[in-house]
Amino acid sequence: MTVMCDGQQTLATGRAARELELRTGEFELATQLGEVRTVPAGTDNRPGGGAPLNRRRVPAEEIARLQAEPGFPDTLRERIRTVGTTEAAELMGIAPSRFLRLTRAGCFGPVRFYVNRYGALVWLYLAAEVADFADREPELLRGNTPAAMRVMLDDGQDWRARQWRGRRVAQLMGQTADPWESAAVIAAVLPPEECASVVGDPLERSLLRRLKPHFASVITATAAARESFERVLTAEEFDEVLWYRVNLSRALEEARREAPDRLRAASGPSPARRRQPPSFLNSPSWTTDTSSLPSRS
Repeated sequence: MTVMCDGQQTLATGRAARELELRTGEFELATQLGEVRTVPAGTDNRPGGGAPLNRRRVPAEEIARLQAEPGFPDTLRERIRTVGTTEAAELMGIAPSRFLRLTRAGCFGPVRFYVNRYGALVWLYLAAEVADFADREPELLRGNTPAAMRVMLDDGQDWRARQWRGRRVAQLMGQTADPWESAAVIAAVLPPEECASVVGDPLERSLLRRLKPHFASVITATAAARESFERVLTAEEFDEVLWYRVNLSRALEEARREAPDRLRAASGPSPARRRQPPSFLNSPSWTTDTSSLPSRS
């Protein structure tokens, strides 16, 4: 069934996935990457209301556009195809161990992950980004590892989770116009004690918890899997935590200034107008290659 949202016919995500011949995980990734455009599910009549980040629909015209593409649905599936370490290394023509070093050094980031039965993280990469990196940086595929990268790896640095968090934060902030929801995205990746030290008001903390967005659909059947999942969602390194603390403070200042009544309003829909992600999301200290970030839905 189609529903009118802001003057356009829209479909529920489940129906849209079937129309696009995508599995649930494929569809979720397609929307995160901006390959399938989504819109807020609707608004309510409460002050400060809007559509929660977790509730979105797909315009019927978007379905028609994608179905009209030459080679549909294979062309769409190819754009969102993911590969693990072994297949990615084969695409680049290098050994899996070298590919692992490149990803740990933050040369490019994963787009998805899952937790296996032993609680170990398994990272997945966009095949198109892997191929693009191989074409763009051939010198990193052969010969000696650059000295700076070698020092980083010898110190145990691993940027995979950090790169994934940075990409996901950018995607989620691109979906909302509500300043409190923007703050909630940032707060969601801070350790609880760090968030509490930045957000001193209990009412504000409660609102940010209510507005916490959906970051990933991952099966966590065991305690080990749940622990691994929570580690991915939470910033750990000192500089990353500091980066989020500073920008949460900025986001809160903006929210208090732009929507001072939001604390008294029920959490809910945000305005349909989309907010551009703040410029700090493109900080070179945060991600090594912001040019690969997809457009936001």
